[in-house]
Amino acid sequence: MNAKSLGIFGLLVMLFLFMVVMTSDSWTNIFSSTFLQSNNLENLLRRVSMYGLLGIGVAFVIITGGIDLSVGSIVCLAGCLLGIFLQVEYQPASVFDVHRAKAASDTVLVHGNADGTYVVGDKLRMYRGRQPALLTVQDVEAVNLADSDGEPIGVGTVLKVEGLSRDEDSGQVAKAFEILDFGRGQGDQAAWVTLAGVPFELSARDRVAFFHPSLGLKDLVVSSASREGEVSTVEFEQALGERFSKDWMAMPTARKQRMAIPLAIMSVLGIAGCLGLLHGLLVTRVHLQPFVVTLCGLLIYRGISRWLVDDNPVGFGIEYKETLSPLGSGKLSLLEWGTGDAAQAFGIPYPLFVFLIVAIIAAVFLNLTIWGRYLLALGSNEEAARYSGIRTERVTILAYVICTVSAATGGILFALDSGSISPSSFGNFYELYAIAAAVLGGCSLRGGEGSIFGVIAGTAVMMLLNNLILLLKIPDRLEFTIIGLVILLGVTLDETVRRIAARRRAMKSSQN
Repeated sequence: MNAKSLGIFGLLVMLFLFMVVMTSDSWTNIFSSTFLQSNNLENLLRRVSMYGLLGIGVAFVIITGGIDLSVGSIVCLAGCLLGIFLQVEYQPASVFDVHRAKAASDTVLVHGNADGTYVVGDKLRMYRGRQPALLTVQDVEAVNLADSDGEPIGVGTVLKVEGLSRDEDSGQVAKAFEILDFGRGQGDQAAWVTLAGVPFELSARDRVAFFHPSLGLKDLVVSSASREGEVSTVEFEQALGERFSKDWMAMPTARKQRMAIPLAIMSVLGIAGCLGLLHGLLVTRVHLQPFVVTLCGLLIYRGISRWLVDDNPVGFGIEYKETLSPLGSGKLSLLEWGTGDAAQAFGIPYPLFVFLIVAIIAAVFLNLTIWGRYLLALGSNEEAARYSGIRTERVTILAYVICTVSAATGGILFALDSGSISPSSFGNFYELYAIAAAVLGGCSLRGGEGSIFGVIAGTAVMMLLNNLILLLKIPDRLEFTIIGLVILLGVTLDETVRRIAARRRAMKSSQN
């Protein structure tokens, strides 16, 4: 541990003690400190872990003498891509898109050939239009569809129906099923229904939409299902309610997940790695300045994120609340104390485990491998490193790949923690936190110096300052002012230390 790391660690301890005292009722009763509340400490550890991942990635680039300003946009892009890759849709049985519906003629024109899929007497639910409706099929006829200019656009079907009350030019129709029998669900007994003729086998996490012309709609998640012949028995976690009866209709929907979770995560990290490779190639082969390359990346990746989701928020809802979401927002419970309103519990946030694994791997890589020594040598003197036989281009590219993959890992955790990603603001200015943490932790912006322990301590200081603003009710408008001052202080100290060291070396040389 070098002098810089020891200095930032000392600052961290002093800031920690300051926070404890300042948020206590009195300095003699530190256990009353709001800073030491379990939920505050858990949130602090979670934030240190996620921002620390960004700081570690940026540190590798700074050690080579470069900079990466695209970290915040990479975080946003990773979150948006994960939301897209893990998108879940619920597909009903025998669904067709509505081309046009005319109440005057009681007809619904749909895209595709529904002749044979729908027969006379079938019940259909029309939805996703202006007004849902329950329809009864009276006749089915296949036709050729044409646009407003008379040009053919494909096969369609005219459905003569009963129950259409208004015209529509959008929406979908899907087959609805009558309820043979049901149990409302009371106490330990699960709610259940039996349905006949469902064309696919239902399973856990599928959904069934129940609707009634006058009583409304309820959408229930399937907990288990079995099938015997044409009859499906479906159980639910929620109760059906007292108003439920056989007059309700059911529309089962099958859960379709776009990608498996491991494949989605690996795809996000792979794309991030490719972007890091692109950064490295532009810096080493095209000889563009790292500042320019990553500044362009900051703008481009933010724009791509907004375009991918049409500038709308993307999230995970409750789809992954028991599987993936706890990785960002969950914790490993360790201690519980107190009773009633005074009850508290403390646990280790799961992002901390991810952070520790990455930090250990990064520390071993930087300090105990030949590639780590190459990174430090490259940052100290690129020309000397090249003359000594080091493939400096490869080392530089590797640093940028590590940075973007680390940023994407942090972006995944940020997305899982928040549950929703707004592409216009998610990850904004995160690169400032990462750079400030690395500089505070002893990474020289000139390159050639840095340690993972220092980055961890620097991140902790940044998050403590952020927590200080919150707990001491300092106007949050000053947050970026404080970050800017911290970066300025770190760079100033780095330059001062360098000059003192250079002066001492010069004095020793003159004495010899």
